[in-house]
Parts: sequence; C-alpha cells; structure tokens
Amino acid sequence: MSKSVTDSTGTLDILRDIHFAVPAKATCAIVGASGSGKSTLLSIIAGLDTPTQGTVHLAGRDLFVVSEDERAAWRAQKVGFVFQSFQLLGNLTALENVMLPLELAGRKDSRAAATEMLKRVGLAERLGHYPKVMSGGEQQRVALARAFVVQPAVLLADEPTGSLDHATGDKVMQLMFDLNAELGTTLVLVTHDRAIAARCMQRITIEAGQVAAAHPVL
Repeated sequence: MSKSVTDSTGTLDILRDIHFAVPAKATCAIVGASGSGKSTLLSIIAGLDTPTQGTVHLAGRDLFVVSEDERAAWRAQKVGFVFQSFQLLGNLTALENVMLPLELAGRKDSRAAATEMLKRVGLAERLGHYPKVMSGGEQQRVALARAFVVQPAVLLADEPTGSLDHATGDKVMQLMFDLNAELGTTLVLVTHDRAIAARCMQRITIEAGQVAAAHPVL
C-alpha cells in the first residue's frame, strides 16, 4: 500500500510499499520519528484516509473495494479509534459521549452499556460531567470508554498518552491492555514511547514512509 499527494510543487510520497499483517487479538505498536507517516498509516488502516495504491483488509473486509458509506458502516461496527486530542463532544456529558456510538448503531441499551463501561475505566462518579471540567486523563478515559463500548474487533490509537503526564499515561495504557485482554480486541497504536512499544506483541518501525522493520517484541 502507498500514499502520495500532489500539488503545484510536485508529488510527495508519504507512504511507500507498506505491507504487514497483525494477528487477531494481538497488540501492535507502530513506531518511528515524527513525520515518518505513522499517523497517516493509522488513518488509512481505519479507512478514514485512502491509499493511492493498494488496499487494507480489516476484520475480514477489503476496505477500499466498497463505497465510502459502506466503509463508514463497517468502521462503526468493527473499529474503535482513540485520538491524541480525545475528540470528545463538548456539549455532551461523559455518559452522552460514550452513549453516542451505541445510539448511532441503534442499540436500545445504550445508557446501561455506556454507564458500565465508564465504571470499568474508573469514572462512575463523573457520568454527568462535561469534558471542560474533566482532567486530560479523565477525558482520555472517556475516549477509551467510547471506543471500547461497541466492543470493536480492532482498536486503533494515535499517541494515546501524548497529551498526558507519565503517571496518568501509565494508567491509561494499562486500561487499554486490560480491555484488550478481556475483550480480545486487536490493539494497534502509534507511539513514541519505547516502554509502551515493548509491551506490545508486535512492533512495526516506519522510516521515511516505509516499513524499516516488522517483528515480534522479544
């Protein structure tokens, strides 16, 4: 799979000849220097961006032989995405933010399921709070709860601890690994943190838009 963009100055290759596989229920870290193409790769894996060449097989579906609407529907069923900037809706409470993907999926138990997931990430006392009155760590846990509440086959996380202090980041990552183990969700994350990468079963190193190394973590 490759990704290029073209403007008046010419063509820029962001990703070139990317090829790797992540087993179901595994944990995988995508690492590399800033600007190496990691976040673009994660967006393409999620079907949020499109490759110039090649395709992505995600949870049994070839993402780029279907329409954008079909891709969005598949992503809603199978994929959770945790953004570095949290991407919570400021006019919704923690509970309402986590309920949202369930309501969009037509789940009738959205309130009960969202409440239970927020309890699992330690926010039972913060259900009615809005993001603006929550700490960064609390907001990230809401984002995790929102991603996990649909029990996705794959969870993608872009620098999930990048905006957090070390202690809070450790707690958030432990939650991610715990939920991965409990629900069997495949975890793929972009990180600069070597300690986090070392905890994953697999590590993909991206350099200048290419896979420089892909191997299990020993």
